[in-house]
Amino acid sequence: MRRAGAGGARLRLAALLGPPLLWLTLAYLGSLAVLLLSAFWTTDSFTSDVVRTWNTDNIQELLTTPVYRTIALRTLTIAAAVTLLDALLALPMAFCMARVAGPRWRRPLLVAVLTPLWASYLVKAYAWRVMLSEDGVVNAVLSPLGLHGPGYGTPAVVLVLAYLWLPYMILPVYAALERLPERTLEASADLGAGTWRTLRSVVLPAVRPALLAGSVFTFSLSLGDYITVQIVGGKTQLLGNAIASQVTLDLPMAAALSAVPVVLIVCYLAAVRRAGALDAL
Repeated sequence: MRRAGAGGARLRLAALLGPPLLWLTLAYLGSLAVLLLSAFWTTDSFTSDVVRTWNTDNIQELLTTPVYRTIALRTLTIAAAVTLLDALLALPMAFCMARVAGPRWRRPLLVAVLTPLWASYLVKAYAWRVMLSEDGVVNAVLSPLGLHGPGYGTPAVVLVLAYLWLPYMILPVYAALERLPERTLEASADLGAGTWRTLRSVVLPAVRPALLAGSVFTFSLSLGDYITVQIVGGKTQLLGNAIASQVTLDLPMAAALSAVPVVLIVCYLAAVRRAGALDAL
C-alpha cells in the first residue's frame, strides 16, 4: 500500500511539473539552441536575407576582429567591476540589517532594500541620467568641494548598474548573516578576536557562498545589459549594444556575438558551483 501511494504521489508530481518543465525546455533551451545554430549561417550581401549555409565565417570574424575583442573585454571588465562594487556595498549593509538593527527595524530596512525593485528599470536609469548631467544633483553636491561628477561614460555605466543590481546582492548576504548563529560571534569574541579578525575569520567565510550567489545575478545581468549604456554610457559600447545593432543588419553575426556572454556566464556558473554558491540561491 505504501509503495502504491508513493507511486501515485510521484505520478501526480510528474503530471504537475511535467507541462511547465516541458515548456521551459522548449521555449528556453530550444530557442538557445536555434540561436547558437544560426551563428553558423550567413547573410546575403545583396538582400540581407539569412542564408542557411553552414560555415564558420562569423566565428572567425568574431575571434580575429580587434574591435569585438575590445568590446568583449570591456563588457567583462564592467560586469566584474559592478559585481565587486555591489559586494563591497552589500556586506556592510546586510550586516547592519541582520546583526546591528533591532528586530523591529529589520523588516522596514528589508522593505527599503526591495522598494527600488518596484520602480521601472527605465525610470531609474533616466533618473540617474538627470542626476549625472552637467547641471544635475551629483555636480551640484560635488562642485563646492572642487570635484566633478563622472558625467556620461564607463564610470557612469558601472555606477548605475551597481545601483540597479545591488538588491540582488544584499538579499542573499542578508539571509546568510541572519542564519549565522549568535554563539559563533560570541565564541570569536571570547577567544579574543577583535572586530576585524571576527569579520575576516568568521563572517566572511560564512557569507562567501551568499556573495558568490549574489554575484551570479550582478555579473550575468551586467554582462547582458545594453539599455543603461545607451542612457548614461556616452560613446561606450558593450556586447549588448553590438548585438542589438547587428540584429537587423546581420542576424547570424548577432547570434555569434550573443554566444560570447552565454559562454562567459556558463563558465562563471561552473566556477561558482564548485564553491557551493548555487546552494545559496
